[in-house]
Formats: sequence, structure tokens, C-alpha cells
Amino acid sequence: MRVSLENQVVLVVGASSGIGRETAVLLARRGARVMASARREERLRGLQSELARDGIAIAIAPADASKVGEMEKLAQRTRDELGQIDIMVYVTGTNIPDRTLKRLNADLWDMMLSVNLNGAYYITRAVLPQMRERGAGHLIFVASVSGVVPDVSGAAYQASKRGLIGLAHAIRVEEKENGIRTCAILPGLVDTEILEKRPVKPPPEMLAKALQPVDVAEAVVAVAELPPRVVIPEMQILPTYL
Repeated sequence: MRVSLENQVVLVVGASSGIGRETAVLLARRGARVMASARREERLRGLQSELARDGIAIAIAPADASKVGEMEKLAQRTRDELGQIDIMVYVTGTNIPDRTLKRLNADLWDMMLSVNLNGAYYITRAVLPQMRERGAGHLIFVASVSGVVPDVSGAAYQASKRGLIGLAHAIRVEEKENGIRTCAILPGLVDTEILEKRPVKPPPEMLAKALQPVDVAEAVVAVAELPPRVVIPEMQILPTYL
């Protein structure tokens, strides 16, 4: 039986576009009290206005996931405005055109790990203490199938996504006695803005078969609605052509 998300406090990090935006929308439409965060404040305000037209309120908080201080402030702001955090969804992620080892440099490597992996640790570290106190919490990390299947997405991207999966599993093992669950969701090709950062964008015939952001968002919501006795440590969601 699904658990109602009505009035549950959900923090979505990476909510300005793509999977994160659709996740925030679906959660808010199910009655959750959503804090939507990302770096692009104008995108967040657009999301807030769109939902307001349907009579749905959503809180927004611009923040850079790669900055530990900003993630700490984000967690505190969420608690101050909405209450104790029940669910945290980390959807922030990026890639770069210069992804091959011949072109990848130390600055690009550091940036990729800061956004794709470090930020997930920073926000997890900020929300875990109150989840431990309450004996409940659900942490959902959107990684990538590239974290388990070698491909041409680049060493920095694959390393960061594999690290994100490892982080999710390690948290579950350490914190399960405290009532805290984790899930790493591993999508295949999704038609989002990140594809603009590929050296060559996928052709239209491939994009026509790709997942849509809402497909992955639906998976996030399905995991969030599971009763506390159930955990899905890892989930792959792939286009049917694979």
C-alpha cells in the first residue's frame, strides 16, 4: 500500500530543470510540502508561479550544491519554513563536452565531482542528524546507469555517478538501524538539458526513444510512497530500446 505524501516535507536539490523540476511538480501535486532548490533562481521562481496558478504552493531556495555552507543553510531554511525534513531528493548533476581523458583537466574533474557527488554528501550531512533523532528519513539520489555500465559519458561523470551510488548504499548500511532508507535511481538516456553538453547531441531518432524527465520523476515518487518497512536500495529505469 502506498503511503500518502500529504504534508510530508520534501527537499528537492536540483529542481530548476529536467528530472528535478518534474519531481518537485509531482510531489507538490501529491500534497507534499516541497522546498525546491537549485542555483538558477529565475527558474525556481518560474516553477513557483506555474504551480501557484493551479493553487499549489511550493517553497524555493536558491543554493549551490557544490558549496558545503550553502547546503547547511538550505537544510536549516527548509526546517525553518516547512518543518522537519521527511524526504531528500538529490537530482543535481552536470557533464562537460571536454570529457575525454585527452581533454579533461584537474579543474574540470574537481567541478564534476563537486556538483555530482560532493553536493550529495554535503546535503546528506546536513539533514541526517534530525532524521536520526526522529528515527525516520528517506534519501533518494538520482545517479545514472553510467555509474554501473561503462559508456562514453566520460571518466569524471562515470566516477561521480558510481561514487553517488556507493554513497547511497553506505548510508543505508550505516543508518538503517536509525530508520533511514536510501535509494539510488539509475536512469538511462533522458531527454534533458544535459544533452546539450555532449560533444555531439543524440540524433532525433534516438531522442524519440529516450526517457522523458517525468518518467524518472514518477519513479522517484513511487519510491517515496513506499511504506517504512520497504526499501529499494537501487533502481534502474531504462528506455525500452536498450
